[in-house]
Amino acid sequence: MKVLIADDDPVSRRLLQVTLSNFGYETVLAADGAEALSLAEQDDSPRLLVLDWVMPQLDGVEVCRRIRRFGQESYFYIILLTVKGRQNEIVEGLDAGADDYITKPFDLLELKARLRAGRRILQLQEQLLSSRDQLRFEASHDAQTSLFNHGAIVEILRKEVLRSHRERTPLGLIMVDLDRFKSINDRHGHMAGDDVLKEVAKRLQAAVRPYDSVGRYGGEEFIVIAPGCGPDRCQALAERLRECVQAEPIPHHASSIPITASLGVSCVTGTTSADDLLRSADEALYKAKVEGRNRVVTNSTQFVSQT
Repeated sequence: MKVLIADDDPVSRRLLQVTLSNFGYETVLAADGAEALSLAEQDDSPRLLVLDWVMPQLDGVEVCRRIRRFGQESYFYIILLTVKGRQNEIVEGLDAGADDYITKPFDLLELKARLRAGRRILQLQEQLLSSRDQLRFEASHDAQTSLFNHGAIVEILRKEVLRSHRERTPLGLIMVDLDRFKSINDRHGHMAGDDVLKEVAKRLQAAVRPYDSVGRYGGEEFIVIAPGCGPDRCQALAERLRECVQAEPIPHHASSIPITASLGVSCVTGTTSADDLLRSADEALYKAKVEGRNRVVTNSTQFVSQT
C-alpha cells in the first residue's frame, strides 16, 4: 500500500520514508501542505496519509479540512504527526478530519500499529465498494450471459428514444431470436442451452459498436439498441449480427451445436415510444420466422418526426 508523507523537515521526511519502507509501504513524498494537497487531488493518490501538523503554506490541519471537502467516495485515512499534546489542540486536529495522531518523537512500534489500523479501514472500504458495485451489476445484468437484463435494457431503450427525439437523430432497434432453441435443449440438455446462450451473447457483444447496448430480453431473445442508425445502417448491423451468430457451431463436449438466429429491425427518427419501437421490431422478427428463419427483416413502417 502507498503512503503519502508530508513534512517540511527533510531529515524527518527521510526518516519517515525509510521507516515506512522497512514496514513494507511504498511512499510518496511532499515537502509542504500545498504539495500534499495537490498530490491528494490526483486520481492515483495514496489513501493513507501521514501529515506533519506544522508546515508552511498549509499546515496539516488545514490539509485535513480541504481533503474532507473533496466529496470523493474513496476514503483518505489521515494520521497527524504533532508535538502538540494539549487536549484542545488534539481535538482541533480530529475535528478537522484527522483519523488519528502521533506525538513526536514517535515510537516506531506505535507508528506501525496506527498505520496498520488505517490500512485495515481502507481495505474494509475497498471491500464494501466492491460489494456495492457487484450488487449494482447483478441488479442490472443477466446472470447467465452478463448482458443487460430485461429491465435494464428496456430502461436504456426508453432513454435512447427520448434522446433521439430531443436531438432529432435516428435510433435503431434489433430484436434477435435464436432459431429452434427448444430443440437444442431437448436434444442436448439445458446445460448445453445455457452454453449456447452464453456464447451467442459473447458474439453479439463482440459484433456491435462500443456505444451500442445489448441485452437479454427474455429466454433466447436478445435486443440491440443502435443509436444513430437509420434503416440502411441498422439493416447492415443486423446482417453482421446474424452472420456472427451462425459463423461457427458452438462446441459442446465431443460434438458441436450449429446455431442460427432470426432478426427483426425497426428504426425511429423523432417521436415515438419505446413500446412502439419494441412492437415494430417484434413484428419484423415474426416475419423473419415465418419466411424461413436465419434472416433479417426490417419493418417497412418507420416512425418519423412529428412537426
